[in-house]
Amino acid sequence: MQPIREIKGTALPLERSDVDTDQIIPSEWLKKVERTGFGEGLFEEWREDPDFILNNPIYKNAKIIVAGPNFGTGSSREHAVWALTDYGFEAVISQRFGDIFKNNSTKAGLVPVVLNQDEVSTITAQVKKDSTTEIIIDIAARTVQVPSIGFSSHFPMDDFTHYRLLEGLDDIGLTLRYSDDIDAYEANRASWLPSLSR
Repeated sequence: MQPIREIKGTALPLERSDVDTDQIIPSEWLKKVERTGFGEGLFEEWREDPDFILNNPIYKNAKIIVAGPNFGTGSSREHAVWALTDYGFEAVISQRFGDIFKNNSTKAGLVPVVLNQDEVSTITAQVKKDSTTEIIIDIAARTVQVPSIGFSSHFPMDDFTHYRLLEGLDDIGLTLRYSDDIDAYEANRASWLPSLSR
């Protein structure tokens, strides 16, 4: 995972509440064993409707989703996050997220930004009015800005998640911080204990 300090770009307004992980990526995509190519299945069933927002070419380069409340509810599938990032999204703004989805997101470099509903509605209205509206999510400062309308707001993020994103540390990266200690321990383990051959 790469360090994330700032996300700057346009947004797609997804005005749907209670979007669950099965709607984000249908269950038939869970048969894939690699972590790539999931973007093709993002909102697959909804994309069959030509009027679905993701099919609108004016939003094709959006990096951010501005969603309704309760985004990412349902099952614990990490594939939902992989589908969003594989498609090119780097952040989702919503009033509330499913707990497991939010946790999976921060481990995979997708930034979940919680704002109150009035703030989400303000950004949604502006993005619908002008699809080229630039949004700046400053991870270091924990702020969201929409310069064209003078919007600026802080969003909550716990210190550990903040650290992980700024340093680009997924679970493996967190473990590798202790690689010297691990090597020292392995070098001094009794030879009769099980080990992994190198």
